[in-house]
Order: sequence, then structure tokens, then C-alpha cells
Amino acid sequence: MLKRLEVERAGPAPRLELDFSQRINFLTGDNGLGKTFLLDIAWWALTRTWAHMPAAPRPDSTAGPSAIRWEYTASRGLITDHSEFDREAQRWSRRRGRPAVPGMVIYAQVDGSFSVWDPARNYLRRPASEGPDRPPAFLFSPQEVWDGLSGGKRKKLCNGLILDLAAWQREQGAAFSQFKRVLARLSPSEDEALTPGHLTRVSLDDVRDHPTLSMPYGHEVALVHASAGIRRIVALAYLLVWTWQEHERAAQMLGTSPAREIVFLIDEVEAHLHPQWQRCIVPALLDVMEALTGEHDIPVQLIMATHSPLVLASVEPYFDEQRDGIWELELKNRQVSLQPFPWRRCGDVNSWLSSSLFGLGEPRSRDAEKALVAALELLRQTRPAMADIKRVDDALRSVLSEVDSFFIRWTAFVERQRQTR
Repeated sequence: MLKRLEVERAGPAPRLELDFSQRINFLTGDNGLGKTFLLDIAWWALTRTWAHMPAAPRPDSTAGPSAIRWEYTASRGLITDHSEFDREAQRWSRRRGRPAVPGMVIYAQVDGSFSVWDPARNYLRRPASEGPDRPPAFLFSPQEVWDGLSGGKRKKLCNGLILDLAAWQREQGAAFSQFKRVLARLSPSEDEALTPGHLTRVSLDDVRDHPTLSMPYGHEVALVHASAGIRRIVALAYLLVWTWQEHERAAQMLGTSPAREIVFLIDEVEAHLHPQWQRCIVPALLDVMEALTGEHDIPVQLIMATHSPLVLASVEPYFDEQRDGIWELELKNRQVSLQPFPWRRCGDVNSWLSSSLFGLGEPRSRDAEKALVAALELLRQTRPAMADIKRVDDALRSVLSEVDSFFIRWTAFVERQRQTR
């Protein structure tokens, strides 16, 4: 599991430090402050590969080397390592020799890309010249998740979701059973569980049999025609099963034991998901390895970027300050800082929205917030002008619901002002 990251003279801040919690880690903050950047750095620290473009040094990095330092736990204990940016070679340094194995790592990016690092298939225990040429990681574009991943020289690294799911469904073996369990666990609710339907053809020009989902309104819909949210969840379920299946086979061929821990890196875990789904996705991810393997003792570490107050509200019953944490990226005086957010139960989504984590004065529209600010200013006055009261009253009634609780206080105030004139 990842324990600590230090980033110096790279990214949005001169320096960022982050001590990860054992289980749940939320990265929060406004757009552009570095949430995805930190996920990319975490992927690099765990795998020594970049999911996309390498991190760039800051323009002011002539003051000293750009550096990344990290700690993670492995089978041989706590591992400490670092990397510096070589400006002449334009690359980040890597220590010679084989790094320790941090477990299995899966990175779900917000654009539908996935990256997978498998300690059985991507970890070279011998020099490349003495063994097979293994890919340093599996990097899937959004389309490659569905259509397959090639490794060059006519190598097929992954058949892709469409072909694999169809094959698993025909075989009705362990892979399909695992997929159905994981998909059910990641579904929005027991009443709306995602269930595979019959295989179908989607076009005269495509000879593949496509997997489908049985929809609650009685139709079966090909996965390629499903909504963006459903496609993202199905892709995640597929990659989990594919990764675990191939990992177990590779471990058996190598004569080694399967991985005993997994790290999920997820950018905007709520992306494309309906609020009902946002409310259950994190608890589902905590249980997904049990759904996949049938075992309860495989530790899972989640490192997730989120903008969703509903996601944060959903974990209140499960949050453990000893194992979980929230970190907030803030912009103050034109400087980005990263600070732990003190945990407290807010109770509901509105309270999370108006907390310092999201900073909304009111969990309403901007026009409603302006009207409420004006109303509160009048409430503090002893004898405001009736014309001002009428103006604010009209504004409130144009932006608030007729049953809004604020009207109880406001109506009593207006009546008292009228009676004293």
C-alpha cells in the first residue's frame, strides 16, 4: 500500500506532501489544482511507469532538481524510493535493479482509459535479455478496453471487453461467475442490479457477438449502446475480472502466489454516475475483491479524486479515522497547498456543500444565495425600509421553493415590520 508521497518542484505547487491512509483516501479541491496530477504521481511511484504523459518540472525548477519521493509497503517491509527529473535527458530517473512489489495496481481515468500493473505479468525478476519481454504495464485507451490491446509483433495482450465477455458467457465458467458477482456489487441498488442478457449482433458490418444488459424496463441493450455511466461501471468490472483471471494464470505458470493486496486509483469516481449510484460506489469498491475472489482478507486501498458531496456523505457510516482520510487542495495567495481535512460527519449533502471543503455559502443556485444574503442583511436591521423588504421578498419568491424553511423566519419578520409601521 502507498504510504507517503513528496513532490518537489513539479506540478501546481513548489512542494506537496501527502501521508496516505490505509484504506480510503479522498483527494478534493477545485479544478486545476492537482488531483489528477497526484494520481499520476501515485501510479508512477507504485509502477515506475506513466499512465499518460510524464509529469513536467515547474518552470522555476532551476532553483533545484524536481523530485518525487515515496514510501509503500511490500512483502519485505517498508520501501522508500525517489526519482529526480534529468533536464538534459528530459526524463525521470529510475533506480537500477528490480523494485519491490507493491501489489496489484489499477488506475481508472476519467476519460475511460485504464492502466493495470500486475506483479505477475509486468514485473521482471530477471534482466530482459534472460527472459520474456514483458510490457511494463497495461495501458488501455478507452477504445482498447472494448476492442482489445495489442503489444506489437502480432502480440495480443488483451482481447477486449466485447470478445472476452462473449467468450466467458459461452463458457459459463469461473470468469463469468466472477463478472456477474462484481457487476452486481457495483450496481446502483439491489432493485436495479446490472444483469447480463443474451449475446446479440449490433451491425451487419460487425461479426462479433456483443454482450448485453437486461434493463429494468424489459429490454436487452448491447453494452456499446448503454449509457456512459453504465459503460464505465461495466468496463471497471471487466478490467477487475480480466486482471485477476490473468494474474492467477500467470502466477500459476510462474509458480508464485497470487497478489495479496490491491490499490485502486480512480479519477472522479462519480463521473457519469447518477446520484443513486454515487451514494453506493465507494462502499461497493471496498467489497469488490471479496466479490471477485470470495475472500475477505485481501486488503484494498482506494485513492480517489472527487468533486461529489454525495460520495463523501455516502461514506459517513463507514469512515474510520484510523484507516481513512480526506485531503484538500486549496489556492491561497496564488499558491496551491495540500492539507488534511479534519473528519466530521456533516449529516447530509447540503451540509457537505456548505462546508469549508466545497465552500458554497448556500447549497442553492447563485441567484438564491444572493437573495438570501440580502434577506439576512435586512433581518439584522432594526427598521429597514419597506421598499427594500418588498424588493428582497420578490427576489426570494422568484428563486426559492414555496415550502422552503427560510420562509418561516422571513414571513414572521415581514409581518412584524408591517405591524410597526
